[in-house]
Amino acid sequence: MDYGEVNNELSIQVKTREMMTYAFVCLRQFPKSEKFILAADIRRAMYLILRLTIVASKRYHKKTTIQDLDIELATLKNMIRIAYDLHYIDMKKYEIWVRHVSELGRMTGGWLKSL
Repeated sequence: MDYGEVNNELSIQVKTREMMTYAFVCLRQFPKSEKFILAADIRRAMYLILRLTIVASKRYHKKTTIQDLDIELATLKNMIRIAYDLHYIDMKKYEIWVRHVSELGRMTGGWLKSL
């Protein structure tokens, strides 16, 4: 491992968990009718992002997995935008959440460039 490894764990994994922790607070505020639809899809996307960071850190050939990670981050960002557009989250929560996702996107881009 060469991308921000600390104690055998990538910093992108730490940042992903931080984003997820914040996101779960936001998801609790979704209307009951959306908790099993959009909120569930967002939750699944975040778990997939975490899984892809782990898989990429363990694989010898990382490029395809990191590209998949980049795609999932873009998908998540769009789902967050939908949640904001539907007024499930306010502007402040939207901005903070997207900032977390954008930071992960920058880290992913740097990781891709380093390959």
